[in-house]
Amino acid sequence: MDQLHVSNHPLVRHKVTLLRDSQTESRQFRELVREITILLAYEATRDLALTPTQVQTPLALAEGAELTENIGLVPILRAGLGMVNGIWELIPQAEVWHIGLYRDERTLKPVEYYNKLPERSTVQVVLVLDPMLATGGSAVATVNILKRWGAGRIKYMGILGAPEGVAALSSAHPDVEIYLAALDKHLTPEPQQPGDPPKGFIVPGLGDAGDRQFGTG
Repeated sequence: MDQLHVSNHPLVRHKVTLLRDSQTESRQFRELVREITILLAYEATRDLALTPTQVQTPLALAEGAELTENIGLVPILRAGLGMVNGIWELIPQAEVWHIGLYRDERTLKPVEYYNKLPERSTVQVVLVLDPMLATGGSAVATVNILKRWGAGRIKYMGILGAPEGVAALSSAHPDVEIYLAALDKHLTPEPQQPGDPPKGFIVPGLGDAGDRQFGTG
C-alpha cells in the first residue's frame, strides 16, 4: 500500500510505548502526543515545495530555500487538537481550521456537528490530524468535506491505526497519504458480555485518546 507510511524511528517507537501505558497521566500523555506529532510531521512534510532564495550571513551571501506552499491543519475534534501545537512548532505560519465529528457508538458512523472552514480553500496542502484511525469513518468523512471545499493535496496524520481504518481510507481516497506512528492488530468486535470493551476500538491501542488527553471519561 504505497500511500501508507508507518514510522519505525526508535524515538517514535519508544514514545508510543509510553503513550500506550495505562499508568501514563494526562499531562505526560499530551506531551507525548505533541512530541510524536513533531516526529511524524518531519516525514509528512518531506515533499513540500521550495523556492530558491538568498540570505546574508555575518560573513557572506548564502544560498537557501523557503516554503512556497500554504499549509492548513485540520484537527478532527476533539482528540486531534492535541496534535496541532507540535506542527505549529515546525510550521508556525500554518493555518488551522476545525471539523467536529463524533462516532455513533451504535452504528460506528461519523456524525458531523461542527465545521469552521472558510468559504474557499486558501492552502495547497492540508494535514488532517486525528490520533486514532480506527474504523476510518471520521477520516473518510473529513476528506470528503475537504475535497468538496476545494483542498489541494491532503495527507492524514495519526498516531495509531487499525488495518480496517487504513483500508477504508485508502479505498475511499487512494490519493491521500497516511502517516502513522504504529499500525495495530485489529478492532474490538461486538461486546458479548458485560465488561467487554466497546466495539470498534483499536487493539492493543491506548484507549480513548480524547479522554486520556483531557482527563475525562
